[in-house]
Amino acid sequence: MAVEPNTAAELVRQIFDLQRVVRCVAVSNSRGLEAGVALQGVLRFVGERESRATHLAARLGVSAPVLSRHIAELEELGLVRRRPDPDDGRAQLVALTGAGRAKLIEIEEHRVATLQGFLQDWSQQDAEETAKVLSKLAESLRESARATTAGTITATTQRKEQFIG
Repeated sequence: MAVEPNTAAELVRQIFDLQRVVRCVAVSNSRGLEAGVALQGVLRFVGERESRATHLAARLGVSAPVLSRHIAELEELGLVRRRPDPDDGRAQLVALTGAGRAKLIEIEEHRVATLQGFLQDWSQQDAEETAKVLSKLAESLRESARATTAGTITATTQRKEQFIG
């Protein structure tokens, strides 16, 4: 069963409102931390596993130059390190340092405590259901984005083949 247009429109409004509120809360809670909100986001993704900067940029939805500036700032803070990719000398791998892991844990613990404070009037069941629905929404959006990207790549390849052929 497809979602009705009015429901989808309301969901879009709610998602944008949630993004705005989360951004405001994140900014107010990052005061006093040397890593701002954007750097904290990059730190979190780097913390998932060592990977190429280009892959991180794609996952974060930012350009390579923007990510490069963020990584340079995190390097200056001693939170990440770069090293040449042994499989491709032109690429770099980015990973957390020990200080970066400690900072990421500190940031995550702070966020958890803050959210717990904000959700004092929620039941455990409400929180679990919300987490489940948000996870389902995120996965649907990721799948759609992958399909759209794959379709764009396929269409671009077909156009090139038509042009060349």
